[in-house]
Amino acid sequence: MKNLALFDLDHTLLPIDSDYEWGQFLVRVKAVDADEYKRRNDDFFAQYQAGVLDPVEYLEFALGTLARFERDELEAMYAQYMAEVIAPAIRPAARDLVQRHLDAGDLVAIITATNHYLTAPIARAFGVEHHIAAMPEYGANGKLTGKLAGTPTSGPGKVTHMHAWLEGLGRPFASFERSHFYSDSHNDLPLLSLVSHPVATNPNAALAQHARANGWPLLHLFND
Repeated sequence: MKNLALFDLDHTLLPIDSDYEWGQFLVRVKAVDADEYKRRNDDFFAQYQAGVLDPVEYLEFALGTLARFERDELEAMYAQYMAEVIAPAIRPAARDLVQRHLDAGDLVAIITATNHYLTAPIARAFGVEHHIAAMPEYGANGKLTGKLAGTPTSGPGKVTHMHAWLEGLGRPFASFERSHFYSDSHNDLPLLSLVSHPVATNPNAALAQHARANGWPLLHLFND
């Protein structure tokens, strides 16, 4: 594998934010207090869009919610969420983009700030083996504790975690002839600025402006 292809997930490969929509799903199925959860979820989402989100605070809010449920109950809800929310959101254009890199023999990974529990099945749905995400802590009984294990995979954290993953594979970043990263957000500028081929994908306004100023390609996968 001569080339590396990295993909953000939310609003890049998906036209939605999987973490936010999970919260909306929990409200819809009445698994959480609707008013309180929606208020906090909306507040965190606004902070993310403004680039001022504290990633640890948000992740431990999200993971704390997951930890409320028994394992069987959580898995049943997640299966429903995948069927009702995620599967319809996986568009052919995004699937085809990932598949082109897989068919080319590139080393492909999805790298997301969202937690691993929520996003691992989504990565598998795209046919991607390698998946870097914020890791939840598990107790001795295999149940989520509600805490974050390690450090967030957002902003500069994506760079740190990517290097650690590649070193673990025995394929340091410098060994690739070409490296691609597809992302929608200016929050991902640390990794976008590192790769040889950054692609502003469905970019927000701040990233679109930066991409144009630096001659980066803009890619729009979705019409909505």
